[in-house]
Amino acid sequence: MDRRTFLTGSTFAVAAAVGPSRDWLLSTLDQQADPSRRVHLEDVAAVRNMFGTFQEMDIFQGGGAGRTALASYTNEHVYPLLRRTSTEDVRRALAEAAAEQTYLLGWMAYDNGEHGTAQRYLIQSLRLAEESGNPALGAHVLAGMADQATLLGHPDEGRRLAQAGRAGLSRTPESDACLADLWALEGRALAKLGDKQGAIQAVGNSETAYAKVTPDSEEAEWARYIDPAYLNGEHAQTFQDIGDTDTAATYARLSIDHARAQKRARRGAMSQAALAVAHLNRRDLEAAHSAGLRTLSLTSQVQSSRAIEAVQNLKRQMTPFGQHALVADFNERARNLLAA
Repeated sequence: MDRRTFLTGSTFAVAAAVGPSRDWLLSTLDQQADPSRRVHLEDVAAVRNMFGTFQEMDIFQGGGAGRTALASYTNEHVYPLLRRTSTEDVRRALAEAAAEQTYLLGWMAYDNGEHGTAQRYLIQSLRLAEESGNPALGAHVLAGMADQATLLGHPDEGRRLAQAGRAGLSRTPESDACLADLWALEGRALAKLGDKQGAIQAVGNSETAYAKVTPDSEEAEWARYIDPAYLNGEHAQTFQDIGDTDTAATYARLSIDHARAQKRARRGAMSQAALAVAHLNRRDLEAAHSAGLRTLSLTSQVQSSRAIEAVQNLKRQMTPFGQHALVADFNERARNLLAA
C-alpha cells in the first residue's frame, strides 16, 4: 500500500489505536542498546536546536511547510539515538527532546489537515514525555490533543484532555504558559458544549495564569509561542462560540496586533477571520469584507489547513447576504486562493 495514501487517508478517532502505538513505541524504547555507541548531551543539544528551527518554520510558514524534512530527520536521526547506550540523565533528556520533535510532527500534521496522522504522533509524543519524566511537557502534549478533539467535533473529549493536562501540572513546578493554554482550550471546549459561564471563567483563568509569565520566566522552548497573539486568538473564538460578538472582536483585534508585530501570518489570518465574522454578526458587511480580504492575503502566505478552513467558514457566514457585490468579490477572490 502506498504509504502517503495510507497516512493522509487515516481519520481521527476518539478511541484511537492507543495499544498498537504504545506497544510499538515501548518496543522501540526497550530494544537493547548498542554498547558500542553512546549518546551524549551534545547529541541531545543538537536535537533541541533542530526543534527550534522547525518550530519557527511551522509558526511562520504553516504545518505544510517542512514536515517532510522534519519527519525524515526524526526517523533517521532522533529515534535511532533512543537505541544507543546512555546514562539515565542523558536518556531522560533525549526522551524529552524526542517527545518535543514528535509533538511538533503531530502539530504540523494537524495544521495540514492530516488528523489521523497527527493523533498518532501526539500519542507517541505523550509516551515519550512520560519516559522523560517531564509532567509539563506531557501537559503540553495533552493541550495539543485537546485542541484537535474540540476542532473535530468532540469538545467533551477536548475538555477532559485539558483537565488531565492541568492535573498533570499539579505534580511539578507549573509552566504558567502551558497552564494558560490548557485553560484557554478548556474554554474553547466549554463554549462548544454551550456552557457560557464556564467558558468565560476558563478565559479568566487563562489570563490569570499568563499574567505570571515574565521575560525572566523559565519557560521551555515549546512554550515560546503560547503568547498574546495565540491566546487572544483562542479567546476570540471562545466568545464567538458563546455569541458575545463585541468581546470576540476585542480579543481578535488584540491577537491581530500581536501577530502583525511578529509577522505571524497564520495566526493573523485566523484572527482576521474571527474579526470578519464578528462584523458579519453586527451586519457590517463592509468591515467584514475588509477583514476578509486581509484573511485571504495572510492565508496565501502559509501552508495551513486551519487558515483555509477559516476562509471557507467566512464564505459560509457571508451566505445570508446573498448576491451583494462585496460577497461576490470576496467569494471570487477566495475561489482563486482555494484553487491555488
